Amino acid sequence: MTQPPRPDPAFTGGVVKPSFARLPDPAAIFKERAQRFRTLASDHDLKPYLLFLADLCEVQHDIQSGLPAAALPAADALARAREFAMPPLDRNRFMADAACDATLDGLCGCIARCELTPAAHAALQSVRNADAAALAAMMQSVLSDSIPVESLAEHVFIAAALQVHFARLAAQLDAKELVAVGDGVCPACGGPPASSMVVEWQGAGGARFCACTLCGTQWNYIRAKCCCCGSTKDVTYQEIEGGPGTIKAECCGECRTYVKVLHHQRDISLDPIADDVASLGLDLLVRETGLRRGGVNPFLIGY
Repeated sequence: MTQPPRPDPAFTGGVVKPSFARLPDPAAIFKERAQRFRTLASDHDLKPYLLFLADLCEVQHDIQSGLPAAALPAADALARAREFAMPPLDRNRFMADAACDATLDGLCGCIARCELTPAAHAALQSVRNADAAALAAMMQSVLSDSIPVESLAEHVFIAAALQVHFARLAAQLDAKELVAVGDGVCPACGGPPASSMVVEWQGAGGARFCACTLCGTQWNYIRAKCCCCGSTKDVTYQEIEGGPGTIKAECCGECRTYVKVLHHQRDISLDPIADDVASLGLDLLVRETGLRRGGVNPFLIGY
């Protein structure tokens, strides 16, 4: 059962103002996420899927050493993005280049050597056999958060490759140059968060950061404020009764959405993607109240 909606008792107002954005570290983020997925898989109802995602994250980490450099937009384009409060990595205008193609090829080749279910193997072969136009269409589906139901499995591999590519791009940005571009919008790539975390980082203890599902950038966002619409009028929290209190659903009565809040200061091993997937039970319970999921996680599409 979920507990009745209520204000978050962990909320405190005296937080030192932290830096606005924290860029991803591609050399570490996927390796650490793979380890977290393996830890979470133990005695979990979703164990086979979590182990598959652990393998996928290992591949995301391993392929990076052989990839060509990912090229940022030109300096004048980055300057214009900042001037007009736009994300510098514009996913709406994205076109795959040699680095992106190499990332997808490397990921597909490496994951093929892992143990896959027949369905996953068939989906992988479909991606590997797709022509350039079909691959471009799948990438746009991922980037626009409009993955078609009939090809969910294929898009998991596409999303994983794009996560690597965009994390490598975002890591080259200057975090101090990023500016807020809207509620629930990543300041680096313009995408939605998968979840948010109340962190225990030095200089940011008790602050809440949204975590981009695509590029891995995390940005500071006011607590008790809806990540989707920005409302503070009717924000409540739900969690699974009897749980450790580390993961809650922040529910907005204005736009009728919810985004998970992970309390990193209570468990520093929490990962905004892996723990979002592993806490699927909370999604299922909150949806019974009529709320829809506001966070976007390609590894949860179809659930």
